[in-house]
Amino acid sequence: MSGTTTAAAALRRRAAGAGANRWVVLVVLCVSLLLVAVDATVLHVAVPAVTEDLRPGAIELLWIVDVYPLVCASLLILFGTLGDRVGRRRILLLGYALFGVASGVAALAHDPQVLIAARALLGVGGAMIMPATLSILRQVFPDRRERAVAIGVWSAVAAVGAAAGPLLGGFLLEHFWWGSVFLVNIPLMLVSLPVGRLVLPESRGTVDGPWDVVGALMAAAGLFGMVLGVKRLGGGEAVASVFTVAPLVVGAVLLVLFVRRQRHRAHPLVDLRMFARPAFSVSIGCIVLAMLALVGLELIAAQYLQLVLDLSPLQTGLRLLPLTFAAMAAGLAGARVLRRFGPRRMVCSGFCLTAVSVAVLTAMGGSDNPGLLLSGFLLLGFGLETTLFGAYESMLSEAPPAQAGGAAAIGETSYQLGAGIGIALLGSVMNAAYAPGLASVAGVPASASASAGHSLGEAYDVAGRLGGPAGAALRIAARDSFVHGLHVTLLVSAGLLLLGAVMALRLPRVMQCEASGVVEVPGPREVPGGSRVSA
Repeated sequence: MSGTTTAAAALRRRAAGAGANRWVVLVVLCVSLLLVAVDATVLHVAVPAVTEDLRPGAIELLWIVDVYPLVCASLLILFGTLGDRVGRRRILLLGYALFGVASGVAALAHDPQVLIAARALLGVGGAMIMPATLSILRQVFPDRRERAVAIGVWSAVAAVGAAAGPLLGGFLLEHFWWGSVFLVNIPLMLVSLPVGRLVLPESRGTVDGPWDVVGALMAAAGLFGMVLGVKRLGGGEAVASVFTVAPLVVGAVLLVLFVRRQRHRAHPLVDLRMFARPAFSVSIGCIVLAMLALVGLELIAAQYLQLVLDLSPLQTGLRLLPLTFAAMAAGLAGARVLRRFGPRRMVCSGFCLTAVSVAVLTAMGGSDNPGLLLSGFLLLGFGLETTLFGAYESMLSEAPPAQAGGAAAIGETSYQLGAGIGIALLGSVMNAAYAPGLASVAGVPASASASAGHSLGEAYDVAGRLGGPAGAALRIAARDSFVHGLHVTLLVSAGLLLLGAVMALRLPRVMQCEASGVVEVPGPREVPGGSRVSA
C-alpha cells in the first residue's frame, strides 16, 4: 500500500512538473518574485535624485511613487484568472517581457509623464508575474508537504527582496544615475525569459466557458478605486475630500456589482464558493489583519529611528535588517513548524508572538536602546512571517487546482489592501495621539503649533524657524508627543494582532496531506524541448 502511494505521488509530480525538475522551477519562480519585490521598494531612496533631475510637481511625484503598487494591486485578479484560462506560464513570460521593456523606458525617461507611464507598465508586468508564480508553484508541488517547503523558500525570498530594494538602490545611486535602479532589471529579465520558457511547465485550470472580460474589468476598476482611496487616506488626505471619497465609493460599488455578477454566472471569473471553505476565508482574513496591524509600524519605526534617535538612512536600514533576517528564518523553518503544529496553532502562535514583540517595543523612548530594538525586531520578523506563511499555505492548499491563479491573486490582493488600510488606520491613530501634545507649547504661536501637529518632520522645521527657547520647547514637545503616539499605535496594533489570533482558531487543527489528483491541463501543451503533447 505504501509503495502504491509513493508511486502515485511520484507520478503526480512528473505530470505536474511536465518533465522539469520542480526545484529548478522553484528557483526560477523565486527570481521572478525577487525582481518584483525589489522594484516595489528600490525607488524610495531614488526619489530625491528623480526630483532634482526631472523636476516633477507634487502630484506627479506622488504618482511616480504610487502608480506601481496601485496598478499592480488592481490587476492581480484580472491576470491571475486569465492565467487559469490561457496558461500561467504564458502570462508569466509576457510579464517578464513587459517588465523588461518598462524598466528600460523608466531608466531613460526624460520627463515625469514618461516615468509615470513606465511605472504603470511595471505595475502591469508585476500583476502578471505575482499570481503566476504562486499558481505555478501550486501546480508543480501537488504534495502539500513539499509545497510547504517551497512556499517557505518563496516567502523568504520575498522578505529578502523587500529589504534589498533600498540597499540596492542606495548602492546604485552612489555609483550611477537614478535610472540605474530600473536598468538593473533588464539583464535579469533577458536571462529569465529563455530559462523560464525552457524550464517552466505550462498549465491552466479545467475551467469551461468564456473568460468574463466585463467581470475582469469591473474587478480591476473596483480595486483601483479602493486602493487609490486607501492610499490617499494613508497619505494624510482629508477624509471628506471628494478625491478620497469618490474612488472609495465607486470602487466599493463596482466590487459589490462584481460579486453579484460572479454569483449569477454559469462560468464565474472567480469561484466564490472558495470563500465558503473556512480555511480559505479565514486565511484571507488573517493576511489582511496581519498586514493591517503591522505595515504602518514599519513607516513609523523608520521615522522614530531617524527623527527621534537621529540615525542616518543607512543606520536605519541596518537597524531594521534583523527583522528581515528573522522573517527569512521563519520562512525557511515554516514547513517543519506547520507539519509539527498544524495551521491553527502556527498562525495563532505567530499572531501572539508578534503581539508580544509589539508590546516589547512600547518600551522605546527618547533615547537609543539597541538591545531592546534588536529583540523586538527579531520577534516581530519571526512572528509576522510565521503568521503569513501559515495563512498563505492554508489559503493556497484549500483552493482548487483549477482556480490556483485566481486564489493566488486574491491572496496577493488581500495583502495589498491590508497594507494600504493599515497605513491609513495606524497613521490616523498616530496623528490623533501625536497632535494634541503640541496644542499648547509655551511661547509657540497657535499657527506654528497647528503646522507642527502634521508630522514630526514638519515640527522640527517649524522649531528651526522659530529658534530660541520657543523652538527648543517645541522640538522637545514634538519628540515626546511622537513617542507617546508611537506607544498608543503599538498598543492598537497589538490588539489587532490578538484579534487575528482569535480568528486563526477557526483554521484546521492539523495539516491535511492526503493525496490530491493530478492537475488537469486541457488541450495541447508544451514541454521543455519544444514538443507538444495532449493533456
